[in-house]
Amino acid sequence: MNYVINSFEELRTLFGEPSELAKRKVISFVDEHCRNYIDQSPFLVLSTSDENGYTDASPRGDAPGFVLVLDKNRIVIPDRPGNKRMDSLKNILSNPRVGLLFLIPGMPETLRVNGKASLTQEPVLLERMKAGGKNPLLGIEVEVEECYIQCGKALKRSGLWNPESWADSSTLPSGAEILAAHSKLPGSSEADIKKRLEEGYKNRLY
Repeated sequence: MNYVINSFEELRTLFGEPSELAKRKVISFVDEHCRNYIDQSPFLVLSTSDENGYTDASPRGDAPGFVLVLDKNRIVIPDRPGNKRMDSLKNILSNPRVGLLFLIPGMPETLRVNGKASLTQEPVLLERMKAGGKNPLLGIEVEVEECYIQCGKALKRSGLWNPESWADSSTLPSGAEILAAHSKLPGSSEADIKKRLEEGYKNRLY
């Protein structure tokens, strides 16, 4: 027996038809409800892919309101200091299609935004996105094509906002331990990497 799904028709047979609400929830612009959500969101995930379809998902976060809503068709995400790999930025240069998932802590529903991105160094925009006394080096401007709210079933099932469901902190994996194991950086111990991470969190957020 073949258990692999190979066609959309098979998927439709398996899942059935979406409700009228699901069909009609997508809008093509940032209305006042989407603007309010974005203004209060401190965190998003940016999804990109390159010209060959290789994908990447990158977390972006700052104080609520860090993403600028320029108008009903354009938003801008500041690019804060990171590891300088620039995976998302490289992808955008070769394939501008992006997907965004905005979250607000405590709220089960998320906001999804899809569109085309470009990289900007417009001084006025960078000044408006200043944080920690510093302008971002650039902004990711997204021309919005789709906006819609996503129901909260995934967050409710995961218990993401419920502290009682969170793992015991003593059992959590150590970022430094994982980095040390993966990078195998010569002459650098787990303790060295932990120190680097802590120093970066303290002094290089902006």
